[in-house]
Amino acid sequence: MVQKQLESYREQFREYKMTPQRRLILQTLLENREQHLSAEELYALLKEKDSEIGLATVYRTLELMEALSIVHKLNFGDGRSRYELCQPHTEHQHHHLVCLRCNRILEVKEDLLQQLETLIEKEHGFQILDHRVSFYGYCSDCQKNETTGEGANG
Repeated sequence: MVQKQLESYREQFREYKMTPQRRLILQTLLENREQHLSAEELYALLKEKDSEIGLATVYRTLELMEALSIVHKLNFGDGRSRYELCQPHTEHQHHHLVCLRCNRILEVKEDLLQQLETLIEKEHGFQILDHRVSFYGYCSDCQKNETTGEGANG
């Protein structure tokens, strides 16, 4: 499955060489697509597969992948950029729920702002192409732990 998905991104790399390092980075992102990895977290996963890969290569590749619309660079206010694969053929990005205690990031698949976008476009004559929304609070696990007195880490 991952190999098939890797091939689907080959077209976006058409003007750039698909080096073994770029392929491994893309493969690792595909294998961890439910996570919102920082460059450092991605690097740690990559080192398990290829001890020769460097952090600078990871940063450069993520920068290229962002320019090629393969990944989105996200900032959740935790001091590091995080990355997720772009969803091809989707009109908008999904929303995120960010837990302030455990830093877990959950995705909300529904596009909740379509009516608001329509209203803004009509009232302000502004053509909206995309939006990104993050909600900050406490996930259900952290809320349960708080009520049972376990704290954030159990």
